[in-house]
Amino acid sequence: MTKQITIITGSTLGGAEYVADHLNDVLSAQGFEVALFNNAELSDIQNATKLLVITSTHGAGELPDNIKPLFETIDEQQPDFSAMQFGVIGLGSSDYDTFCNAVNIVEENLKTRGATQICESLRIDVVNNFDHDATAEAWLPFFLKNN
Repeated sequence: MTKQITIITGSTLGGAEYVADHLNDVLSAQGFEVALFNNAELSDIQNATKLLVITSTHGAGELPDNIKPLFETIDEQQPDFSAMQFGVIGLGSSDYDTFCNAVNIVEENLKTRGATQICESLRIDVVNNFDHDATAEAWLPFFLKNN
């Protein structure tokens, strides 16, 4: 049986996409079948059993523009995600009081629809962490612990 993981990104300047590309390579090398979406729609994640959301925080603690429509659709259509397990990686700056608030939005939204959070979310502070790929890769075993 192939181990499948769906990765979606929320990115304004590309940082989350770079991390997603790196983890896609790492997971593929470990034998996972990875589907990566930088502009995900509900149909892309509807049947996902293992979802990894990698997102920055935009503006006043909001989701980036490329992922916001997905979560608006989830709010409107209220799909059943009870078969889904998920993890979240957030990138943000602790210079702002809304540091990694997009992580909170994603967690709440997916849990409300029945999804199960696998592990504590990773919040990468870009102010003092300059190797986002290595930090995310070091967190990955927590996300994969039941695989």
